[in-house]
Amino acid sequence: MTPIRILCAGAGHMGRSHALAYHRIDGFSLCGVVTRSESSRASLMEELGHSCPGFNDFLEALKETRPDAVSISTYPDTHAIYAIAALEAGCHVFIEKPLAETVDEAEKIVAKARETGRKLVIGYILRHHPSWVKFIEVAQTLGKPLVMRMNLNQQSYGANWNTHKQLMSSISPIVDCGVHYVDVMCQMTRSKPVRVSGIGARLTNELPEGKINYGQLQVTFADGSVGWYEAGWGPMMSEVAFFVKDVVGPKGCVSIIADKAGAEGASADVNAHTQTQAIRLHHSELDATGHFVKTDDLIRLDDEPDHDALCHREQEFFLKSIREDIDLSDHMDDAIQSMRIVAAADESFRTGRTVDL
Repeated sequence: MTPIRILCAGAGHMGRSHALAYHRIDGFSLCGVVTRSESSRASLMEELGHSCPGFNDFLEALKETRPDAVSISTYPDTHAIYAIAALEAGCHVFIEKPLAETVDEAEKIVAKARETGRKLVIGYILRHHPSWVKFIEVAQTLGKPLVMRMNLNQQSYGANWNTHKQLMSSISPIVDCGVHYVDVMCQMTRSKPVRVSGIGARLTNELPEGKINYGQLQVTFADGSVGWYEAGWGPMMSEVAFFVKDVVGPKGCVSIIADKAGAEGASADVNAHTQTQAIRLHHSELDATGHFVKTDDLIRLDDEPDHDALCHREQEFFLKSIREDIDLSDHMDDAIQSMRIVAAADESFRTGRTVDL
């Protein structure tokens, strides 16, 4: 088949990994890279062997290259503008999470995808990680209700801290990262979220007024399940217990055991954010003497892709969704739902009130 010509917007951490995936997958042909950073674009173009042109302006590049698809890995405040322009131009769209800066913008993007009949894939990278798929599968065997405890704090400094500060001028960590993990919670429960509360803190004066770099949300589901998630960015963040992925149910609990995540400096390493090493399953059943009937199971999976490999799998799914005309209705609806939850948490923090969904 003729390769799908794709325009890649963004050459930061995620944009670079996606661009490399398009460069390596036979079904795609990179027709351009857009970024406002000359140095980032120059570095990426070097990795790509200068195989496509570079642009400063997205709308200009969209008009000049006339791509079949667009990949958007820019800051969230540009997502709605870029995605809707691409969809109206007849392009399929891959877009990094969060889908947009607000729920209203996210709904407009999804509505435009449905109106144009183009494919819209949102970058929920954990959906393509074998260990996380297994983690969700095992959690669903624990009975109801579930208690889901997750966090991902990052002790960032240097270039990473500068990137985080730029990102937080648009969106908080609990919104940017939270969509991943509330999406996991929604998959585990397959129940409707009904109530959300949130807290937050401003731990630095290096951010614009009103912006925060730490947040936590609590969500309650219709089936009685509850979950919390916390995220904080900055040089002040602790690396003690920065990586918690733990689910408890009536029949026991399942936890991601991430030895590498406990290493010094690991919270700043994006590969440590998804690597699992093992999954521990604990059984709650007791015998007549009050002792456990079964010992814990340690589940190890050989398939442990790194960050670039995960992005590669995401783009293979994007290609498959286009080639095979996969129905992405549930995928888009799930993205909207996770956006509603994190937005409600942000609203709860700012108003001091629990938000009913």
